[in-house]
Amino acid sequence: MADARTSMPRGLFGDDALPLYERTAARLLDDLRAAAARPGDRLPSERALVDRYAVSRVTLRSALAQLESRGIVRPSSSRGWFVAELGLLPEATTTTSASAAPQVQGFADYAQANGLTAAGKVLSATVRPAMVPEAEQLRIAPGADLFDLHRLRFLDGLLVVLEHNRLPLAACPALAETDFNTASLYATLRAADPPQLPRSADYSVEARHPTPREIELFEIGETMPMLVATQLTSNQESRPIELTVQVYRGDRYRFRASITNQT
Repeated sequence: MADARTSMPRGLFGDDALPLYERTAARLLDDLRAAAARPGDRLPSERALVDRYAVSRVTLRSALAQLESRGIVRPSSSRGWFVAELGLLPEATTTTSASAAPQVQGFADYAQANGLTAAGKVLSATVRPAMVPEAEQLRIAPGADLFDLHRLRFLDGLLVVLEHNRLPLAACPALAETDFNTASLYATLRAADPPQLPRSADYSVEARHPTPREIELFEIGETMPMLVATQLTSNQESRPIELTVQVYRGDRYRFRASITNQT
């Protein structure tokens, strides 16, 4: 989905609208502060944290990865997770709110935040060599392994978007082994080793007529306008990790943006 500057319905920036992994990270950080955690303190096991916060292990690892990227916790390959430098712990709760920096939100994140059921139908999922234009955008070598995914995406059983994702396989080898009929692409990236955290995106939208294939898939007439969104997403190190094209029915998508004069 688009950068958070693309407004979505019903309080996108409210705490309840945050992805579950971000809310879990905020709760864990609050617990560390409440316990007066010190540098080097060992966190409870992942199993214990999963039970405490009533989340999946994938969600927990995404939360831990976010805290690690901020220097708050650090992993040990065989001993679990530890508190990092005390000076890096914020002085107040860090639950993200409307004043925080915009976040890149995935389709499943948006559905969860708005109480909707997300589903997908994979049309194709392959690993192939990157073509030169793709390699230039993703800053990889031409011919490097590229994970290429075509899916239909549904909200509450209603077809919303035809999505084409392309990602460097080296960033997350698990992509090639994941069933994206049910799995979340961004959750898979967050659970990678090292984690790939979507942090920023260049986003553009244009309108056009549907192609014959889109007419068939969306079961629409040839006069239905389509909105085509192109997104290049970068990770926490400002490295491109995802090139996506999303095709929406014109009557099922709305683009909003805020324009600010910084001078």
